[in-house]
Amino acid sequence: MTVHLRWSGDTESLEGNVEAVVATLRRARSVFALTGAGVSVESGVPDFRSAVGLWARYDPFEYATLSNFLASPAKSWEMFRELAAAIEGITPNPAHRALAELESCGRLAAIVTQNIDGLHQAAGSRRVLEIHGEGTRLHCLHCGHFEPFQSAHRRPGPVPACPRCRAALKPNVVLFEEPVRHLEAVSALVRRSDVVLVAGTSARVAPASQIPSEVVARGGSILEFNLEITDLTREGLGSQGALVEGPVGRTLPWIVDRFARGAQP
Repeated sequence: MTVHLRWSGDTESLEGNVEAVVATLRRARSVFALTGAGVSVESGVPDFRSAVGLWARYDPFEYATLSNFLASPAKSWEMFRELAAAIEGITPNPAHRALAELESCGRLAAIVTQNIDGLHQAAGSRRVLEIHGEGTRLHCLHCGHFEPFQSAHRRPGPVPACPRCRAALKPNVVLFEEPVRHLEAVSALVRRSDVVLVAGTSARVAPASQIPSEVVARGGSILEFNLEITDLTREGLGSQGALVEGPVGRTLPWIVDRFARGAQP
């Protein structure tokens, strides 16, 4: 780790060499972002892996595998309804908007997200690779039909059925036993990028866990925005890397604002 910044907590500032982080953004050839649950928790989306998260109430290997959904859609829909409730009505927070601003000023090539809530797009980001799918639509595995995941689908009752073929619908998310999405596009980003901005994720779940280390292995660096030091930090952030420690909704907008002001003519 080259630079370590900390959010002071009671003032609108970061403690450390802010300009070193901004300079890494400025001189990078190509930058993309990898985001996780820590970006969306500040919008009120619970971390599914926390002690009180979705997986604490629904064993994912019992409710969230493709084979279990196919065998018992009604059981999986017990969890799907709570999933829908967790993301209904939420709005982007300053971290989402900061990444959209970074893209609009030409510095961010894309966002690779593990989140399924659609908040990056709602904030204005245009190129978002949702590797775990998205929870705002339902999908028919039989005929390919899509439709919005509406409030009515949250209510107890029969499993929502495809209007075309009457097969059980599932949220357009990646269940266990299903492949993650957009891997070719992600690999292309890794090959041409020398900085990955990691926000709100410790990057412990494959294949997302491999993305930052691949950038570093190619001579690039990681700008990490997390609440605390992670295994990602300890394994090395590259020669120009940095950890910006604190709430992502505070630290990321601060850095992006500094970058945007410096980029103005």
